[in-house]
Amino acid sequence: MRSGRCKKKLLRINSAGLSFMSEAEPRSKPTLFERLSTMLSGAPEDRDDLLDMLRDAHERKLLDADALSIFEGALEVAEMTVSDVMVPRSQMDVIEIDDDPAAIITEMVETRHSRYPVIGADRDEVVGVLLAKDLLAYLVNAEAFSLKAVLRAPVFVPETKRLNVLLREFRSQRNHMAIVIDEHGSVAGLVTIEDVLEQIVGEIIDEYDYDEEADNIIAETATRWRVKASTEIDAFNEKFGTEFSDDDSGTVGGLLTQAFARVPHRGESVVLGGLKFTVLRADGRRVWLMTVERA
Repeated sequence: MRSGRCKKKLLRINSAGLSFMSEAEPRSKPTLFERLSTMLSGAPEDRDDLLDMLRDAHERKLLDADALSIFEGALEVAEMTVSDVMVPRSQMDVIEIDDDPAAIITEMVETRHSRYPVIGADRDEVVGVLLAKDLLAYLVNAEAFSLKAVLRAPVFVPETKRLNVLLREFRSQRNHMAIVIDEHGSVAGLVTIEDVLEQIVGEIIDEYDYDEEADNIIAETATRWRVKASTEIDAFNEKFGTEFSDDDSGTVGGLLTQAFARVPHRGESVVLGGLKFTVLRADGRRVWLMTVERA
């Protein structure tokens, strides 16, 4: 009868080709011949070499564009810190611990997030995290509802933490949001698991997204609109009576990237043609969504 336990087999690559070795088998240092074979085979020496090899694989049709983008994003995440992707303190939508539950529901309808930091006296005193679904208890029995009783414990991370480390912690702790603190212990912003994943895979459908078949420009108020970055310049000009040129870029997202001379971060704003553009969603490669207001 075979034992229920078996030794793991690891794939080993050497000059003779592929072979398997037991996990218990000691891993000897590569021989001079093996090191020379690796050098001659064109193995990457550093991150830039690896990127060049991946891009070459894409050009030779061994990787599609999406796979290449994911590889590039994964490598970028290892070099980025929380401060690169966090929602700044000034842009955080928060709930105050003494807020009336009915008012909180109204706030949630307007901002459309699934999680909110709950603060005490000020934004540096984060006492917990409120999940939107936890307010269902209030709708069932308002008199018995206690906001403090449904709060989740907040998780704090320094703004210098590497994103790949944070992602690993998010997964192991089954957490989706962390409060970012600066070197003085003050709240600098917040970061979600989605913020990290979007650096790798690009845009993820969230509370800011809407039906792809719907209009690219949606009115939120009489003076503010939500606009997809993929909106064509001609359509934007027709809607707002502007005269932006599409010679250098055919989309509004490209227009913003040109205005900043880089890909802007979420929360950043610029005034163009009498309109204030504020980025709602962006990753390391492009802008996805913005609001537009009369300046």
